[in-house]
Amino acid sequence: MKTKVLGVLLNGVGQMQAGLGAIDPELRIPMAIALGAVPGALSRYYITRWCLQWLGTGFPYGTLIINLSGALVMGFFAAFTMERAIASPDLRALVAIGFLGAYTTFSTYALDTTTLFHSGHWGKSLIYWSGSAILGVFCLELGSALARKVG
Repeated sequence: MKTKVLGVLLNGVGQMQAGLGAIDPELRIPMAIALGAVPGALSRYYITRWCLQWLGTGFPYGTLIINLSGALVMGFFAAFTMERAIASPDLRALVAIGFLGAYTTFSTYALDTTTLFHSGHWGKSLIYWSGSAILGVFCLELGSALARKVG
């Protein structure tokens, strides 16, 4: 059953790629990103809504589920396609940049962190991992403070 589902998904993506093949090569990657971004953003929206309805507002369950599932899908996709060299640049753009980029940038953050780590750049990996989290919160607070001063 699992291989049948994967086959159906890959067939659908193959048909989408065939359609993109007729488009100017300069526009194919941006088109693939756009085609992936809409379902990614809508998935994020509906999963967040579902979590708020069923799990409440006391904890950001939706964001946690989205970040973890996005990282899981990014890891699977990266290993499955890049290690086997079976994904075209259009497909990588559609899934990794378009869908997962709109679904959650956390998946890219996780991939970049592990790429640095596995390439032997442990220090850079640690700086990127902790710096993004710590400085991200700092920048959010700074942006909020600036908005209060302006408004």
